[in-house]
Amino acid sequence: MFRKIAWISVGLLVLLAGLYLYPKYSLYAKSRLLSANTEVKDFYIKLPTQLDELADQLLLTGIIDDKEAFMKVGNYKEMNELNIATGKYQIQPKTEYRNLLNGFKLNAAGNGNAEVEVEVTFNNCRDLNQLAGKVSQSIYVDSAELIQFLTNKKTLGKYGFTVQQFPAMFLPNTYRMFYDTDEAEFTERMAAEFRAFWNEERMAKLKAIGLKSPSQGVTLASIVYSEQSRHADEWPIIAGLYLNRIKKGIKLQSDPTFKFCWGDDLKGVQRLLNIHREIDCAYNTYKIQGLPPGPICIPPAQVVDAVLNRSEVNYIFMCAKPDYSGRHNFAVSDRDHVNNAKAFQTWLAAELKKKNNAK
Repeated sequence: MFRKIAWISVGLLVLLAGLYLYPKYSLYAKSRLLSANTEVKDFYIKLPTQLDELADQLLLTGIIDDKEAFMKVGNYKEMNELNIATGKYQIQPKTEYRNLLNGFKLNAAGNGNAEVEVEVTFNNCRDLNQLAGKVSQSIYVDSAELIQFLTNKKTLGKYGFTVQQFPAMFLPNTYRMFYDTDEAEFTERMAAEFRAFWNEERMAKLKAIGLKSPSQGVTLASIVYSEQSRHADEWPIIAGLYLNRIKKGIKLQSDPTFKFCWGDDLKGVQRLLNIHREIDCAYNTYKIQGLPPGPICIPPAQVVDAVLNRSEVNYIFMCAKPDYSGRHNFAVSDRDHVNNAKAFQTWLAAELKKKNNAK
């Protein structure tokens, strides 16, 4: 009788142990299930997401094939809208569900444990609108909302720029940042890059060439780059030329500045006329004295350095060479410049005639 009771007790203990351990084993087994993707897959969480919404997205994109199992493991890990991190993820093939969920979990730095950075590249931008358009292609910000943030008085006041000067803070390059970087974080990152660029050495050079602020340095660089985007060896020469004009109190008379005033209206126009130069605009250096109120494009950092290391030249004038080289003839005297300009205009007229005859 005693032996029978003992066996029954052992059986009950085994049953109870089984009842206790089975859920744990089942959960463990579900956590070891593998993702269904057979190659590395980019996955984005753009907005705060609940666990079931996350599961649906993963199911829809073919990353998981067992929503119930994924949900069980996720609920055990207490995953919810508050700790599922937005951002970009690269899901490796055959990733265990437990590792998948751990990767999405928000960490102390405010990112997902497995969140990856993206490359944000902007160059050849005329203004902040074009910059915002390029940036919005890489991180999850709306270009219109970014522009609204950048032109907000509080933002401008925080960084110490006018709206015209603000493009000077953005140095074209390729930057790595998280996909869910917002407008404020992006702007602060650019401000940090700007401060790092304008170190003591560059500020000393800026002062030495007679400019008062980094935005003035970038503004001059934007004119230099607009005049010459193909041949970097001319950048310090053109910078020296314009600094000479500023020093002598001569108007810069830079064609790209009045073209900037016209927006896209002069796009494709090869022959610029006096009527174009007569536009009343704060950026038209045929009308204003000195530098315009801000950059006419967002120039590469190398052009800014070319301005800071300008060539010691006596040139006052420049004119495009009468060929397709994209280079310039430089002159000290008005007479030489007039001759250079006539040579270019004669050549241009002949080239336009050839094109018209070929049609």
